[in-house]
Order: sequence, then C-alpha cells, then structure tokens
Amino acid sequence: MEVNFANLISHLVIYIVVLLLAVSAHEAGHAWMSYKFGDDTAYMLGRVTLNPAKHTDPIGTLLIPIMMFIFGTIGGALGQIPLIGWGKPTPVNPNKWTNYRLANFMVSIAGVAANLLLLIIAFIIAKIMIWQGFDWRDFFTGEMNPFVILISNMMLLNLSLFVFNLLPIPPLDGGKILSSFLPQSFNQILLLIEQFGFIILLLFVYFGLFSAIIKPFLIGLIYLLAL
Repeated sequence: MEVNFANLISHLVIYIVVLLLAVSAHEAGHAWMSYKFGDDTAYMLGRVTLNPAKHTDPIGTLLIPIMMFIFGTIGGALGQIPLIGWGKPTPVNPNKWTNYRLANFMVSIAGVAANLLLLIIAFIIAKIMIWQGFDWRDFFTGEMNPFVILISNMMLLNLSLFVFNLLPIPPLDGGKILSSFLPQSFNQILLLIEQFGFIILLLFVYFGLFSAIIKPFLIGLIYLLAL
C-alpha cells in the first residue's frame, strides 16, 4: 500500500491535537469533581485545567497512540484499530471526600462525561456542516478538508474514549463506577483484577473485543449523522 507521508503527518498532527484535548478534558473532569467533593489534592497540583502539559503521559498520550495511528494507516486498517490513549492519572484522596460512595461514582464518571460532552459538541458542528452542504460520508472517508478531519477525529476519538473507559475493568473508570455499587467485600477482588487490568485490556484490543463492543456505537453515530 502506497503511503502519502505528507498526508499521514497532517492527519497525525490533527489527531494528536484532538487526543490532547480529549485526555485533558477527561482528567480535568476527574480533578474538578473530586475538588467539588472536598478533595483538593488534584486542584493544588493544577490538574483542574485543559492545559495538556498537566495531563500528558509520554507513553499513553503520545507513544502508543502515535504508533497505533501510524501502523493502522500504513496497514490500511485504521478503522479497525481503536484510536485510544490515556493521560497521567489524576491523584485523589478518598479520605477527604464528604460522601465516599457518591463521590466515588461522580468522580469516576466525570471523565467519561467530559468526553461525551466533546462528542456532542463535535456532533452538533458536524450536523451544521452537513446542513450547509457537506456529505456525512466526508467524516468517514478521509476527506482532505482539515476541519472535516478535525471534527471527525473529535467524534470518533471521544466516542472511543467514552466507551473504552466505561468497560467494567479496573483500573478503568467503569471498574471504579462498578465498585460504587458493590459491597465492600468485593474490594479485594477488584484490587486483584486491577493488578492484571492492563493485560486484560491489551487482550481486549488484540482479540478485537473492543472493536466488537464499539461497533454498535459507531453505527449509531453514522445513523444519526445521516438522518
């Protein structure tokens, strides 16, 4: 497969910009919500901000996403490889929360809520563009218009992060949300699973389980855009 490297780099730059925004909003959401429940740990570290310098993890925000993007593009399988990443974990002190169970749920869900908000904003912009004459297919066919690529990435990446982080596997937000509803006797089991969480997630991606999970959401997004 012949690769246009100038096109690849331009797409990659836009992708990284969108990823930095998505990850920063996600982590800032955790920090802000924890602060609202009485924990100023992340707030004092300046994590209640969209400044990517405060949230960027060299491996999870840059190295792995860039490699996945490049290999996916060169291999012609970009749509089949989940474009996901993560930021520097937001430090919280649960002992400072005013209501542990509610705070644990709200702080955990705040990150994915931020990604959902960015997804909705990008979707609204896309619909406006479609009403102005753009074809909805442009957002899924590698259209060269940089703004189309930007909005397309905002939708797809934030949708991926939203679904991925809701998987009920510690240390993802979904695992922490699950712990809010389980008896404390399950804490040791969740901690044990968390030790192998990264390996479990890699297997999810490797065997295509995440692609299968997110497919209905992508179909739903395409359907809503095409209406």
